[in-house]
Amino acid sequence: MGWSVGQVAGFAGITVRTLHHWDEIGLLVPGERTHAGHRRYTDADLDRLQRVLFFRELGLPLDEVAVLLDDPTADPRAHLRRQHELLTARIERLRQMAEAVEHAMEARRMGIDLTPEERFEVFGDKDPGQYAEEAEQRWGGTASYAESQRRAARYTKEDWKRLQAEVDDWTGRYTALMAAGEAPTGQAALDLAEEHRLHISRWFYDCPPAMHRCLGDMYVADERFKAFYDSTRDGLAEHLREAIAANADRHEA
Repeated sequence: MGWSVGQVAGFAGITVRTLHHWDEIGLLVPGERTHAGHRRYTDADLDRLQRVLFFRELGLPLDEVAVLLDDPTADPRAHLRRQHELLTARIERLRQMAEAVEHAMEARRMGIDLTPEERFEVFGDKDPGQYAEEAEQRWGGTASYAESQRRAARYTKEDWKRLQAEVDDWTGRYTALMAAGEAPTGQAALDLAEEHRLHISRWFYDCPPAMHRCLGDMYVADERFKAFYDSTRDGLAEHLREAIAANADRHEA
């Protein structure tokens, strides 16, 4: 007696309503009926259903599916080639979307809620999320990390622009200080080291002198941080560490 609409819907993972619709438009007409008029699907119907589902999965409109199944002159290869082109284009769009989502996930992890274009506009080729995972592993359980995340999550693009402008201004003045031959223990270097500490406290978390001293040590001990600072001016990481330490001594005296 074949299979009922409910059974076939269960086999195929589609709804009874869909099967009724396909019957109405002539795409999949059940080969048998009961005396009461209920639809019954044969083995041949299930074979056709499998092909319908295949073409639908490829994204072909139902009218094109009907042509492929019913028109003896239709060339399935031509349809498949066209669909292959469409699928290839869709895959590329999905890849781009996945990449955008990855950027968004990284931004949220750092509390930086900006699009990739906005992040480049603010930070240029410097990636503020580069060490996000390591930072979370190192300090994820600390109050300072939690406070940094809480504050950063509120910042708008304009806030990040102001923050980066402060960083650029400070960097320019510090490199000029080094170019002038100022010692890291001199007054000018101490004042810029204090600015550096206050910048962290203002934008991210409270950074007392003792904590700032630890950060200064890390800027030299960690090769990546050292490379980041030294990329602005050779020797800047070491110079800054000494200035930070001297400034901490000044506050702790």
